[in-house]
Amino acid sequence: MNRKNVVIGFLGTVLDYGGRGQQRWQKWRPTVGLCQQDGLPVHRLELIHDARNRGLASKVKLDIAEVSPETEVRSVEIELRDPWDFGEVYGALHDFARGYAFDTEAEDYLVHITTGTHVAQICWFLLTEAHYLPARLLQTAPPRKRRTEANEGEPRDVRGTHTVIDLDLSRYDAIATRFAREAEETVSFLKSGIATRNATFNRTIEQIEKVAVRSTAPVLLVGPTGAGKSFLARRIFELRQRRHQVKGRFVEVNCATLRGDMAMSALFGHVKGAFTGAQTERAGLLRAAHDGMLFLDEIGELGLDEQAMLLKAIEEKHFFPFGGDTEVSSDFMLIAGTHRDLRQWVREGKFREDLYARINLWTFPLPGLAERVEDIEPNLDFELERHARELGKAVRFNVEAKRAWLRFATSPEARWSGNFRELSASVTRMATLADAGRINEAIVAEEIERLRHAWAVEAGEADAAGLRALLGDRLDALDRFDRLQLAAVVAECRRCKSLSEAGRQLFDISRTERKVVNDADRLRKYLAKFELTWSNIAQGPANTGQTP
Repeated sequence: MNRKNVVIGFLGTVLDYGGRGQQRWQKWRPTVGLCQQDGLPVHRLELIHDARNRGLASKVKLDIAEVSPETEVRSVEIELRDPWDFGEVYGALHDFARGYAFDTEAEDYLVHITTGTHVAQICWFLLTEAHYLPARLLQTAPPRKRRTEANEGEPRDVRGTHTVIDLDLSRYDAIATRFAREAEETVSFLKSGIATRNATFNRTIEQIEKVAVRSTAPVLLVGPTGAGKSFLARRIFELRQRRHQVKGRFVEVNCATLRGDMAMSALFGHVKGAFTGAQTERAGLLRAAHDGMLFLDEIGELGLDEQAMLLKAIEEKHFFPFGGDTEVSSDFMLIAGTHRDLRQWVREGKFREDLYARINLWTFPLPGLAERVEDIEPNLDFELERHARELGKAVRFNVEAKRAWLRFATSPEARWSGNFRELSASVTRMATLADAGRINEAIVAEEIERLRHAWAVEAGEADAAGLRALLGDRLDALDRFDRLQLAAVVAECRRCKSLSEAGRQLFDISRTERKVVNDADRLRKYLAKFELTWSNIAQGPANTGQTP
């Protein structure tokens, strides 16, 4: 398919006039001349002018049709009260760029910087450099050849010359105020407009925004299941897509679902006959992500062989399909996600140190919902709005019902082990049961009991597993009373930073009645009955399942 050249530029209200009648053909007119350049066919011209210059724009359009009939001229009216006001001009052109339907697959864009005020030319440069316009700069100039007596009788060449300028987009420092506002909009986009209040999370998203638009290096998102890694990865892709920094697809795969030969085949593709059942060639996910973004969720679950091939693909952009002896190529941006402590896995030999070093340039922790209780309310509002969009029906809380749900959801009792997925499920259940679009206290009370029951079951299973890891077969010799009590004590110890702090929490009433208070010693003696110590509990095997 032949690509089309599209030029965007201002009408030159002085230079493009050229006089009346035939004399206009004796003068260089930049907008007409750019459509007569050898080696630069202009298939479409977006001609920007205000309402006062409609007449001149129409005349220029007719003249272009005469010298370049293949050029389509579109009039774009933009009203500027003061074309020398930097803020006004930049804002108007910024809005034009954001609203324009660019088709970079089929068209090449050039911004004509010869016409318009100097302020407009500077704004064109800044917008192009910042990727709001996926374009190159086009500068035209009058003919260099001077008329002499020797060429006096020859027809006058008024086409002029042109220069196409490719910008080094990495050198420009953004205009502070305007780009700061744009950065805020981008951060909001990454958060889907949710007004999150957690300071640590907000700082993380601000850093991700900068990295997402300035770097193509791998990004590692670390957090528990349901913390939003997959969602955030897709938003990063959409952000880069909006900035015309990516052409390919967003390809997502959960590495925990890949095993053996099928893992190799899924990621890197295979050749025909590579293994039993491989009757045709397969391209693989890495090639599907060419010129796009690859999100490998739970990257820690990949086997060591797959990790080695992935490292080669990241560094060299080349790799061998499974069973093949000819390299293929794919250039993609990688985002990896994990709930594991990959540093620990490197020490244990479960994850390659060289791959970890390669993907650890930008590592961003995503805390679970229980660590961001101040963000529960804005996420609740977001989920209600999302439910309304999907089902076409608005659902709202009664005032007391919402207060009751938030009081429980932000209390220490709320585990939110499933994080944002669990919150979304909770809202969906209440919204589905709501009559006439109103969630009342009875619905909230039922949902709270439902969550309590689910978390109690989870806690019981986790506590049992934790005690088994600490006590081994000795656990079978304990009464259920002792098991339940010990499980609660161990859980409290793991929430505290020291033996003394745990003792204060556990003996919070009886300690006030003692003349001599030694909470640490009391707790130490209790643990000793089960042959346990503080170090056993603080560093015990059950801790390894915690979020890194």
